[in-house]
Amino acid sequence: MTHQRLLMCSPRYFRIDYEINPYMHVGVQPDVDAAITEHENIVEAHLAAGRKIEFVDADPSCPDMTYTANAAVVRGNRAVLATLPPERAPETPHHRAWLESHEFEVASTRYAFSGQGDALACGPLLLAAHGQRTDIRAFRTLARHLDAEIVPLRTTSSRWYDLDLAVAVIAPSVLAYNPRALDGPSLRTLRGLGTELIEVSPAEAAAFALNLISDGRTVTMTSGAPRLAADLRSLGLTVTELDTTELRKGGGGIRCTALTLDNPA
Repeated sequence: MTHQRLLMCSPRYFRIDYEINPYMHVGVQPDVDAAITEHENIVEAHLAAGRKIEFVDADPSCPDMTYTANAAVVRGNRAVLATLPPERAPETPHHRAWLESHEFEVASTRYAFSGQGDALACGPLLLAAHGQRTDIRAFRTLARHLDAEIVPLRTTSSRWYDLDLAVAVIAPSVLAYNPRALDGPSLRTLRGLGTELIEVSPAEAAAFALNLISDGRTVTMTSGAPRLAADLRSLGLTVTELDTTELRKGGGGIRCTALTLDNPA
């Protein structure tokens, strides 16, 4: 498993102008300098793990643009753009331009779709959530354009507005998940995949524990989730824990700040 090529965006213009998830409060603004430091530390951790980082330019009119995971989902040389909430729609032309200029075959869907936030590559599968910010009808475009087998899942509340708050792909054979975040049929689906499952408490999941990046060797995750960190180390993984206090004020953690560009077809 490799997650070595990531697209990121500076939080230089990060602020809370609206509330589109339960973690955002316009009365609680981030310290932008501190957010930039957090972001720089994340970039340094990725580079230390051997990952390649590319950047899309930030736009002052797009305060959430640092959460590049919501831009699209990529598989091979193909990408499906997100259909973001209206507040974030101005980001999409930047994402399309970047992907097309880097020779990705870009498609889009008219249905609500939260990009990689709701579509996690897991070996040949695409774990895809609906019910919060993604319309299940968008899955047809994902399956067709990406030639992917979709595993449909449904999260239980707006606390888990994107799948990457509820499930993490540690390796194609290992998933971490919060059972409280998925409905009954989704739990049965996940438990039937034949992967090793690491259960994460709702408290650690609410602290963005599952919003992590793993390449199967090194896991880069937020601090404040000691049980999950210990479980991952017990598997022989290297775990880097980083502060994301300011970035989390927008409802995003480490996974939210990076779009994986090299998911294999």
